[in-house]
Amino acid sequence: MSELKALLFDVDGTLADTEKDGHRVAFNRAFADASLDWDWTPELYGQLLAVTGGKERMRYYLSDFNREFEAPADLDAFIRSLHAAKTEHYTRLLAEGAIPLRPGVRRLLDEARGAGLRMAVVTTTTPANVEALLIHAIAPNAMGWFEVIAAGDIVPAKKPAPDIYLWAMNKMNLTPTDCIAFEDSRNGILSSCGAGVKTIITTNDYTRDDDFSDALIVLNQMGEPDQPFTVLAGDAGDAACLDLDLVRCLHSV
Repeated sequence: MSELKALLFDVDGTLADTEKDGHRVAFNRAFADASLDWDWTPELYGQLLAVTGGKERMRYYLSDFNREFEAPADLDAFIRSLHAAKTEHYTRLLAEGAIPLRPGVRRLLDEARGAGLRMAVVTTTTPANVEALLIHAIAPNAMGWFEVIAAGDIVPAKKPAPDIYLWAMNKMNLTPTDCIAFEDSRNGILSSCGAGVKTIITTNDYTRDDDFSDALIVLNQMGEPDQPFTVLAGDAGDAACLDLDLVRCLHSV
């Protein structure tokens, strides 16, 4: 069995609960700025999460949920403009401390750094969103904690395609057996497992009913010693939280 060398982290929903009270709110504020009457409720946003990528999500909304909208001649430019405005609102929410890390995330990151494990971010969100989350929710120098930031449009095919994981591992000169991935959604695990990377899942309100049959383990959160996780599928032994010992144990299976 290959030695565990690197931890590959998804961002939205995995490091922080960014979707319902972060991205969704930022989208709605951008729509209001543009005098659009679009309102992405928590329920609607859950449906829109079937598609990864903010610009792609807006296209999906127009094609499947708001067909009456008279799109401008240059729809691409219109969507890019909306997405840029949404990113500004999202980064402002992060700067205000409105989107904290999920339980156990900072603890595991610190433990991995202390052990000298390599780390990367592997996500479909934009680099600006990643930077804002890392700086405001983790530490001002947190961008430097990650060897590679694989984000946004760096590959043409977003999750559930495996391309973003393959790109990150290529940049790090690693093989799938060297790594373990942390994801929260069906599209995420399709991407990581499609790239051959063993995957740990921490669910959230939007993804708890997803199919995670390919996961090493499914948890409700990474947990803390005084705030233990709940194991939804798999075996965590006597562990109460996701620490590096458990991660290594799961990787070796």
